[in-house]
Amino acid sequence: MSRIPQQLTMAVIIGNRGFFPSYLVAEAREQATALFNRLGIKTIMLDDTQTELGGVETRQDAKICAELFRAHRDEIHGVVVLLPNFGDEKAVAETLRLSGLNVPVLVQAQEDNLDKMGLATRRDSFCGKISLCNNLRQYGIPFTLTTQHVCDLAGEVFEKDLKRFEQICRVVSSMRGVRVGAIGARPAGFNTVRYSEKLLERLGIAVETLDLSEVFTRIKQLRDDDIRVDEKRRLLIDNADASAIPRR
Repeated sequence: MSRIPQQLTMAVIIGNRGFFPSYLVAEAREQATALFNRLGIKTIMLDDTQTELGGVETRQDAKICAELFRAHRDEIHGVVVLLPNFGDEKAVAETLRLSGLNVPVLVQAQEDNLDKMGLATRRDSFCGKISLCNNLRQYGIPFTLTTQHVCDLAGEVFEKDLKRFEQICRVVSSMRGVRVGAIGARPAGFNTVRYSEKLLERLGIAVETLDLSEVFTRIKQLRDDDIRVDEKRRLLIDNADASAIPRR
């Protein structure tokens, strides 16, 4: 099992579409930087010298962003996609595909204000998120949605979603290359506990099986005062409250 640092690193993609107000990209960068810093999350994202306002709108933008992510792929635990306006769904999807990252993806879309629906202020991120997620599904890229379809980047709802996404990234990263021990066969009547070793192997998780009779044989060969027995007993007691369990 891989060790996950206390501070996670997120790759951040800010989508843009020229028909909609582009200044919203710069605004999203400022809000995202403040939020991630406050939560202690390190970020990898474009700046305004690499693409226009640091957003991703064209295939060239996608190539630049993907190259940045590839340079940091060993430290990236997840990707957060921000849509301050409609965004270009194909450019964002291309960024993820070209980067070669195989990490969880969270998609956020900024909500519109009813008093700012003119051409100079309208976001239309609601529809943009639908388009982007459709493209991600076509590309075969799994993604996570926020609790609300659209939400304020600086609001409480998205902050909670981001914290939950952190935990998803920790679990996914921790499970890479892990070996799972399976003791004994499942009870014949319990189809609910069936699982596919091939599916787990595709995800980099190996399964090592051990017959229950072999476990009993090894136990019988151990003396109660064997130091290995005491070490394991202490390990279990330190990890869980076993006071209600009889000694024998």
